[in-house]
Amino acid sequence: MRRRHQARLPVPASSALSGFRFPPEIIKLAVRWYLRYGLSYRDLEEPLAERGVEVDHVTLFRWVQRFTPLLVDAARPCRRGAGDRWFVDVTYAKVAGVWRYGYRAVDQHGQVLDAFVSRRRDTAAAEWFFAKALRDHGEPLEIVADKSPTLASVIADLMPDAEHCTEQYANNRTECDHGRLKARLRPMRGLKADRTASVVIRGHAFVQNIRRGNYLFDSDTDRTPCSRRRSTNSAQRSSLETRRPPPSEDAPRSRSTQQCRSSRERAQEPDERARRPDRRHRGSHAGCAPRRARRGRCR
Repeated sequence: MRRRHQARLPVPASSALSGFRFPPEIIKLAVRWYLRYGLSYRDLEEPLAERGVEVDHVTLFRWVQRFTPLLVDAARPCRRGAGDRWFVDVTYAKVAGVWRYGYRAVDQHGQVLDAFVSRRRDTAAAEWFFAKALRDHGEPLEIVADKSPTLASVIADLMPDAEHCTEQYANNRTECDHGRLKARLRPMRGLKADRTASVVIRGHAFVQNIRRGNYLFDSDTDRTPCSRRRSTNSAQRSSLETRRPPPSEDAPRSRSTQQCRSSRERAQEPDERARRPDRRHRGSHAGCAPRRARRGRCR
């Protein structure tokens, strides 16, 4: 059973938390609880009041909107490197009674790479999303997305060397990850502004990455900066690939490779259903001949 990481949130600059009535530990605890659990601001008042912290729901809202981007930026140096296979999809969230488009990208390890809320699903929004993802994580080897012509054109322009996979059911990883976000947004009474929605969605992705062990801080023994760690991991991966023998043709393929096979390979394979005997007609057994003679047909 995979152990969930319960590491503390990173500490921003001391000047960012100075001048407030409550200590930084209380502020970070309230922000983490709101982003992690399906609680409204009024519901969050109760567990804090049970612990002797009397705070209003408006103050909690201001804490989340102000300190969530600071916590995300403070934890950026301790973030693990992104994988070479990205799953990109667009979900929906209602803001001020109007549906908004949420671009989200997840790698093969379950790490939410980036999230972006846009008013329109057009080429400009897709270019902005992929440009920021490439600037932060580099170019992947494969991108799994739907057959949207907008995403296909942007991927071909910005990442011509990356493989674009559009197989059916190949993007189930992102679809399942959307459910975690929808479960968090469901208890809320609604988002009122695009900036509020962007902060909450990105903060939720940040807390999910901490739970999945995609940040190395607090209790971890490796204190190497993430930039150096990523280069070391890439060098080790390249050395292992050079020493690894080429896979044989009889070796079993992985599940991701089987999902993204071309239609030509599938057409060349023999159909398993053609080998199976047809069991719908039951008149071939020995006990059917007398019945056929009596009734003139086989049941």
